[in-house]
Order: sequence, then C-alpha cells, then structure tokens
Amino acid sequence: MVVLNRIYTRTGDKGETALGTGKRVAKFDLRIEAYGTVDETNACVGVARLHAADDLDAMLARVQNDLFDLGADLCIPEDGSETAARALRVNEAQVARLEREIDAMNGKLQPLKSFVLPGGAAAAAQLHVARTVCRRAERLIVALAQKEPVSEAAVKYANRLSDFLFVAARFANLGQGDVLWVPGANRN
Repeated sequence: MVVLNRIYTRTGDKGETALGTGKRVAKFDLRIEAYGTVDETNACVGVARLHAADDLDAMLARVQNDLFDLGADLCIPEDGSETAARALRVNEAQVARLEREIDAMNGKLQPLKSFVLPGGAAAAAQLHVARTVCRRAERLIVALAQKEPVSEAAVKYANRLSDFLFVAARFANLGQGDVLWVPGANRN
C-alpha cells in the first residue's frame, strides 16, 4: 500500500528525482521521460473516460490501473538487485487482455477503407490524443530498452495499448462513423 502524507519534499529542487530504488537521477533522464510519458498517457485516458460509454469506460479503467503498473515497472531498473526482483512488472496476461478487448471491439467495426482522422465523438477525439501520447511513450520505452534492460512485457504492453486506443477511438464513434482522411481533398 502506498501512503502519501506529504506531497512536496523539496528533494527535486535541484533538477533530480529518485527512481523506485532510491537512486537519484536527472529529471530529464530517459527512464524518467519514459514513465513520465506513461503518466501523461494515463491522464489523457482519464479525460477520455469523461465521455466514454459504460462498456468502454470499464476497459479504460483497467487500462489506467495497468498504466500505473507500467510506470511502477519502469521506475525500478531491471538491474539484478533484490529491489528489482521484488518489483511490480507488467505481465503477458495484461497484454493478452488488451488483445482480447481489441478483438471484441474490432469485431463490431466496419473494415477501414482509409486512414482515420482524429475526431468524431468527444471520447474518440480524446482517445486519439491518448494514442499519440502512448506512441511517444512507446518510443521512449524502446529507446530506454536499447540502453538498459526493460521488461519485454512492458514494451509489448505499450505497443498493444496504442493499438487498443486506436480501436477504442473507432469504437467510441460507433453510430456516427469515423472521420476519414480524403487524400488530396483540398488541393484545388
């Protein structure tokens, strides 16, 4: 259980923050950027939930909890330490659940015949924002994984989540339809 009695600590006033291990690093450290962008994704999902129907909202609630798991995973480097061995890690079951939910939503959608523009219902538009932020988080996680060990499931989860958010945006537009790109529509 997490207990937060005091919100400000002043320990970051000189541009450093602590990883889950207690190690101090610069606030612009790639690991901090990665899990900070995961947190940003979570905030975007929270806004999308304000507009989501009940079935979609329940899925997004699970995603928000998973995103905290992903942040916890990323804030403790896989360095072979005892702390790392006890760390909360994203697992394959979470990735598989996303895949099942993607398949369930996608089964109710028409095949695409063009690229989708972000828009339509408020939930759909916000889910597209969440998707693009998630893609940035994924790029940062992959860059981190090139430098340091990162759990394979964490990389997979970020990749699958952006797919989930794309399909969820389309699902939120059921009934009114996707906003489709028309190549060259405004060239004349």
